Amino acid sequence: MLPNCLSAEGEWRCRRLLAEATARLRARPAAAAVLVPLCSVRGVPALLYTLRSSRLAGRHKGDVSFPGGKCDPTDHDVVHTALRETREELGLAVPEDHVWGVLQPVYDQRKATVVPVLAGVGPLDPQSLKPNPEEVDDVFALPLAHLLQAQNQGYTHFCQGGHFRYTLPVFLHGPHRVWGLTAIITEFTLQLLAPGAYQPRLFFPGLSRG
Repeated sequence: MLPNCLSAEGEWRCRRLLAEATARLRARPAAAAVLVPLCSVRGVPALLYTLRSSRLAGRHKGDVSFPGGKCDPTDHDVVHTALRETREELGLAVPEDHVWGVLQPVYDQRKATVVPVLAGVGPLDPQSLKPNPEEVDDVFALPLAHLLQAQNQGYTHFCQGGHFRYTLPVFLHGPHRVWGLTAIITEFTLQLLAPGAYQPRLFFPGLSRG
């Protein structure tokens, strides 16, 4: 059964579980930070995603992402990076006290650290947002119930030199496929919000799952 993640009790539980990691990671240097926006769409708990503009440079153009980007020297910490980038990309101003905490960092192919920041952004109509067309092609929400259904979950095994290396999750059957770092962060979020309701797909040999 899906817990009420948007209740005061659900928020308190998540904040408590994230408190130690947030204190340890918030001010630590990182290459980038993203906001994981937990919202309510017509009363249904959901995560808000963006589709990166196809006009952007780099290999991730046109990919599903959470709002975020590179840390700027003027940012106080990764939380400020995530909030600033969300405002610049979506025109969505999220107060700092709506931040629940910092999730486990992930690493891109260049081993650069990307820090996810979970925040509750309240009731939201994704179509009412005014995304920056230079950075974002689309904004959409996926209900937590959709993400937790087994038929909407997949995985990809990666091999190198004929040997298994690792497995990454994939989320299907929404308006766009969720994969890569965004899928990993989605998995971390589901494990936090709905403990026991999600079967992890991420696997690296020798990885300690903390």
